[in-house]
Amino acid sequence: MFQKTSFTTLIVGVFVVYVLHTCWVMYGIVYTKPCDSPRGDNCITPFLAGKPKLQLSVYSALRPNADGGHTLIHKEESFDVSTRFERTVNVSLPKKTRNNGTLYALIFVHQAGVTPWQDPRQVHLVAQLTTYMVPKPPEISLIGQKEEPQQQKQHGPSSVSDNPVSHWRSRLTLNVVSDHFVFDREYLPSDVHRYLTVFQNGRKMVYLPLLFVDELSNRVKDLVEIHSTTKELPLTISYDSISLGRLRFWIHMQDAVYSLQQFGFTEKDADEIKGIFVDTNLYFLALTFFVAAFHLLFDFLAFKNDISFWKQKKSMVGMSSKAVLWRCFSTIVIFLYLFDEQTSLLVLIPAGIGSIIEVWKVKKAFKIQVFWKGGKPTFLFGKLDESERRTEEYDTLAMKYLSYLLYPLCIGGAVYALIFLRYKSWYSWLINSLVNGVYAFGFLFMLPQLFVNYKLKSVAHLPWKAFMYKAFNTFIDDVFAFIITMPTSHRLACFRDDVVFLIYLYQRWLYPVDKTRVNEYGVSYDEPPKGKSHKD
Repeated sequence: MFQKTSFTTLIVGVFVVYVLHTCWVMYGIVYTKPCDSPRGDNCITPFLAGKPKLQLSVYSALRPNADGGHTLIHKEESFDVSTRFERTVNVSLPKKTRNNGTLYALIFVHQAGVTPWQDPRQVHLVAQLTTYMVPKPPEISLIGQKEEPQQQKQHGPSSVSDNPVSHWRSRLTLNVVSDHFVFDREYLPSDVHRYLTVFQNGRKMVYLPLLFVDELSNRVKDLVEIHSTTKELPLTISYDSISLGRLRFWIHMQDAVYSLQQFGFTEKDADEIKGIFVDTNLYFLALTFFVAAFHLLFDFLAFKNDISFWKQKKSMVGMSSKAVLWRCFSTIVIFLYLFDEQTSLLVLIPAGIGSIIEVWKVKKAFKIQVFWKGGKPTFLFGKLDESERRTEEYDTLAMKYLSYLLYPLCIGGAVYALIFLRYKSWYSWLINSLVNGVYAFGFLFMLPQLFVNYKLKSVAHLPWKAFMYKAFNTFIDDVFAFIITMPTSHRLACFRDDVVFLIYLYQRWLYPVDKTRVNEYGVSYDEPPKGKSHKD
């Protein structure tokens, strides 16, 4: 008969199936079946194989169909699809665009020497040069506001509206597929079909150049707010050739980002996802995917074991209650900091859930009971037994030593930031100071637990399954620290946790746990197998 399958084994199995399915889907996206028909009846050949003389022209217009006029902003007369280039041009802004309007770019690849409208075999795409976003509030010196009037003269009015205003996209990234790939009409990919323009040349079917506008390169950091006094703005036109496999992958990624925006994600939310793909090759993206997948798996397993451990926890013997309280405080501060910085929902929602779980742990650690009387909560704290009081004494002693170092450093850092840095408000300064303290000195609050372990000469009270999953995640975070763009303080926080986990592992080796017996805290890790006894 089948043995009972554990929940962890089931989750790992689902994870393996998910990874294999994703690999199969990615292979289907990157690989395109070429035409191998002997007579070539179903083949669609590339127009670029005849090496025609082409020209790239970029126009600006108030409407995507060019009604109401268009203006030439750049042309590349000797356009070679294999040659990479980057040009910066100044674009004049019409009055409607300056008054919170839009502006479009019309990109044409056509025969050299004629206008696009005279060439029946031209290909073109439309890209939006403007987007709408809520402007970022200006940052000021909280104790040196005498400079504010001068800044208002340079940057315009300081009043910031909560309504989205028009912003200029300062980059326009273009690609053309340089591969002379021969498509099979029966196996034509649906994602490429919308970019494909085909005409009949005798008995052959020929497709025109595959032109693509890379929307993933439009980052929030490159946006410039458009004021009513702005006459013209610079536009960087960047071009590079692209392979067919990369083009198909990019199309799917752009569609995914567009779908998120339709579900309510803002420009800044989508920008967090774009940052993973920009300036990254496909192999590095594959590595990022596998690292992220394992990070998600270990996160879930650590969460599951941590919840199970604290749900069964009846005593705080050997556990640092100060460390639990600190983790709760730090996760709430980080959540408020991310909320103040208008971070992506992909990061904000997990941080909020983590804060709720840490509050629940504090309730368990301090044995807090909540009673409601007349709509007002009453809190009742449980009493500690003799063993818990001994642990609390060691915990308090460790925190006393740490406070001599921690408090002066945090206060000094906050005062330095107040004098030399700029913030949106006093609340922003407070949250930034607290989160910098969490990032910079947060590992110090992991030390009381090490001190308690040392005094008790035991580690039997720790949730080692959850710890090991978190340890794996810590080392995965080290990889992410090099892959993903993040603040320096957060990058350093990834490496500082490695040291503490190594010390935990050393204590695990130094104070071994016999899993076959009941330990000094009344916990047995491995129950003896149940079976019928027999006599020799």
